[in-house]
Formats: sequence, C-alpha cells, structure tokens
Amino acid sequence: MTSPLDLPRAASRAAQRRLGLALRSRVAGDDAPERAARIWGAEGERWFTPEDPVWRVNADAAMFPGGIAALLLQSLHPLAMAGVAGHSGYKGDPWGRLQRTSHYLAVTTFGTVADAEQSIAVVRAVHRRVRGELEGVPYAADDPHLLRWVHVAEVWSFLRAYQTYAAQPLTDAEADLYVRQTNVAASRLGARELPESVAELDEVLEAFRPELRITAAAREATRFMLLNPPVPVLARPGYALIAAGGVALLPRWARLQLALPVFGPGVTVAAGAGSLSTALVRWGMAGLADRAPGAGPLDRTEQEESA
Repeated sequence: MTSPLDLPRAASRAAQRRLGLALRSRVAGDDAPERAARIWGAEGERWFTPEDPVWRVNADAAMFPGGIAALLLQSLHPLAMAGVAGHSGYKGDPWGRLQRTSHYLAVTTFGTVADAEQSIAVVRAVHRRVRGELEGVPYAADDPHLLRWVHVAEVWSFLRAYQTYAAQPLTDAEADLYVRQTNVAASRLGARELPESVAELDEVLEAFRPELRITAAAREATRFMLLNPPVPVLARPGYALIAAGGVALLPRWARLQLALPVFGPGVTVAAGAGSLSTALVRWGMAGLADRAPGAGPLDRTEQEESA
C-alpha cells in the first residue's frame, strides 16, 4: 500500500527525471540513446577511464556554464569568430551545433580510440572546407594557431567551471593532468604548441590577448547567447542561471571586452547562480537511473521511454 509520504517522493523523482530527459534532449539530441549505445557499448581500447581527470570534468554538470564561458571567450578572436559566423550556421541551428559538439566531446572522452579517431577525422574534413577573409586577413579553420586558441579557451573555461562549481575540485596535480589529457584529441585535430599544465594554460591564454578584440560578429553572438537564447520561454529562467554562471567564470578583461556588466558584487551573484544551476543540472541528470557510471549528458542507452 502506498503511504501518503511516498507521494511527494514520487513527484520529486518524476520531476527530476523530466528535467534530466529535457536536458539530455537539448544537449545530446533526441537520438541520444542510440548515439550513447555506440559510445558505451562499443568494445575496444579507450584513451581514458572514469578515474582520469578529463573523464570527471567532461562528465560533470559544470560543463553547462563552462560551455557558455568557452563560447563567449572564443568569440573574442576575430578570425575564429569570423569562421563561426560565416560557416557554422549557429543561429539557424544552435541546438544542432551544440549536439554535434557534445557528441564529439563524448566520443573523444568516453568512446573507443577507433571511434574517437573517426570523429576527429570527420571534424578535420569539415575544417578543411572552412575558409574566408576578414578585413583582408585570410583565415582557415584548420590553421594550427586558431585551433590552439579554440582549444585553450575551451579547456581554460571547462577547468575553471569544474574547479568553481564541482562538488570535489581537482587537486593541483590532477588539474595539470587534465590539461595534458585534453591535448590527446586536440593535437590529432591539428592544434600545436599546446600547454602541458595549468600554469602554461594561463600563460598561453594571456599571450593571446593582443590578438583579441570585440567585433560586430562577437557582439551579435553574445546577444544571441545571453539576451535572445533559443530556448522556450518557460526554460529561460533556468538558462539564465546557467548563462550567469558562465559569465562569472570569465576573466575580468574578457567581460570588459564583451561589455558584460558583471563586476564586483555582481560577479558573486552570478557565481551563485552558476552554483545553483549546476546543482540543478546535476540533480536532473542523476534522475536518469541507468546512466553509465561517470557518464555525461550522452549516457548509456536506456528503456526510459517505456517506463
């Protein structure tokens, strides 16, 4: 017989599961179970294990605000942003772009070596077709220098998010190892002169600053992500918390260049929003009962639709 006390718990579990499904559908796509079956079900050697820092970081809910921070930071390189604006179609299909990125990260972190290398080869082929010019300066998506920038901005943002919002941050040694482990896929993608420690990561980020500036394309992308996000009205408060958490992660100089009014006490408030949103995402994803141990949004295929 069901106790009246069981009803609130059942309602809570149902809400948790609905949130988890909604998050996974947005980030990994409606076909996430099919994709995940390949990632988690394939047999073969893998680059990393659940004990590795890169696995722990990329599986954590802190990737949500970390991803926002990475996109904002990456937009400050004019040539990188020109490539995104001119070739990615991010405004026409923002969720599709996010899902492709999520899948790439999942395969290269959690998948077999064979699948990871195949995914990298696909991205390299796409990069070869991305060419253009900005103010008389040519750019190419497979330029090792631009790939280095995209990688450094991404890794810096993901690590900063994890160290800020995760329940148990990495130790200094683990953080250095995380930086090195992210180089496995990035070097195969074509990036060169990659940092091997957190200190080197900070140095490379600082060295890029003379090349960074706000452009019309970056302003447009910032407005799109922060003021006019492609999410349903009812989901916007939750997205706003995640976005605020991402903005709080950025270096002060990046917030200044992006004209984001978050300074002083505002940063503390935004960071609090990031902590809250990350906790909610973590709670929602935990409601998917048969997720693989240590899995991120792309988890083991499940029979939830018939539950």
